[in-house]
Amino acid sequence: MQSKNKKAPTVREHKHIEVIKQMPCGVCDEPGPSDAHELNQGQWFTSIPLCRSCHMSDFNGIHGQQRIWKVLKKDELSVLNETISKVMYGGG
Repeated sequence: MQSKNKKAPTVREHKHIEVIKQMPCGVCDEPGPSDAHELNQGQWFTSIPLCRSCHMSDFNGIHGQQRIWKVLKKDELSVLNETISKVMYGGG
């Protein structure tokens, strides 16, 4: 559900989100479907694919302790960089 302050995605943004959701997790590479995590809320083109664990879990998640992120030496920008490469050019 959309929050009151967050605008709904445009048609182009929605298409991009659907592509992101079909990708494997940008951190642990678990096959999709994935969650689309926005680096900045409402900026849909900054979305990255994250499995539920790398997104929301207390232990591994970006919203938690980020343990797997630290072990793999990844951050939101490095995952965004890899995501853009895969969306634009396929593969990694």
